[in-house]
Amino acid sequence: MLRKLNLLFEELFIFIALLLLVAFFGVMAENFFTAGTLMAILTQLPALTVVTIGMTLVLISGGIDLSVGSVVALSGGVIGIAFTVFELPLIIAAALGILAGGCAGLVNGVLGSYFRLPVFIVTLGMLEAGRGLAYMVTDSQTVYIGASIQALSLPISGIGLSPSFIMSLTLVVLAQYALTRTIFGRYLIAIGTNEQAAKISGIRTEPYLTWVLVISGLLAGLGGLMNAAYLGASDPNAAIGLELSAIAAAVIGGTSLMGGRGSIVGAFIGVLIISVLQNGLAQLGVSEPVKRLITGLVIILAVLLDRWRSR
Repeated sequence: MLRKLNLLFEELFIFIALLLLVAFFGVMAENFFTAGTLMAILTQLPALTVVTIGMTLVLISGGIDLSVGSVVALSGGVIGIAFTVFELPLIIAAALGILAGGCAGLVNGVLGSYFRLPVFIVTLGMLEAGRGLAYMVTDSQTVYIGASIQALSLPISGIGLSPSFIMSLTLVVLAQYALTRTIFGRYLIAIGTNEQAAKISGIRTEPYLTWVLVISGLLAGLGGLMNAAYLGASDPNAAIGLELSAIAAAVIGGTSLMGGRGSIVGAFIGVLIISVLQNGLAQLGVSEPVKRLITGLVIILAVLLDRWRSR
């Protein structure tokens, strides 16, 4: 009960921080409170949201997945080539792209859990390998898919929300339920809190640590589909640095880098904070180098907050 109250308090605190950030940019940026800004934020949210869900689960289990940005690019490349070159139906091309993400996650999981290699190193290697595969698949060229895939990122008439956004919100709810109401989620928390104690308690940790990285890979693959829908193309340079934004969003949302604690809802609020920050800075005319500097400082601040919460 005390853990739940602490998480609720943290989520409320983070939500208040989001409101203060929105109010700040509303005052400083002349056109921030407009439908155009809202649509820009909602359009950019889905890919980061689904990737952050996977990252949050991995962090809770005591690991980290540095490969998600490259897997997003790889998935998008597979979708683009399957649809334009091999002329497969879009739904099959999308399934292949998501499956490619799952395969990358499976490699990460098997090497990290069964071969006992450090997950940090394994996913760092996959970050490079995945990006290289994305360049190889697309021949280092942007593959233009066309309007057929962009329907995923366009608002549905009468609702005002895109299918990608609705899908990402649905996954937030499902992942929060799985984390808090299922054996899988409780075992992840137990493993992240103390893996050796979990083993002594009779939990076979290897399958869970593998599956959580497979889930992260599948969600990164889905993020590749959403990113391709947003761009209308598959770009092998897409999602560079996305893993840092996902880690920052998860930690801002109350997820511990040390494992054992986290919230999908809190992570989603963290995604909103990152998105509002990026769009607000763009409207203020802040240059790209300064935007990257500020984003880096936010990541450092998130880590400091995590250490403070741990103490």
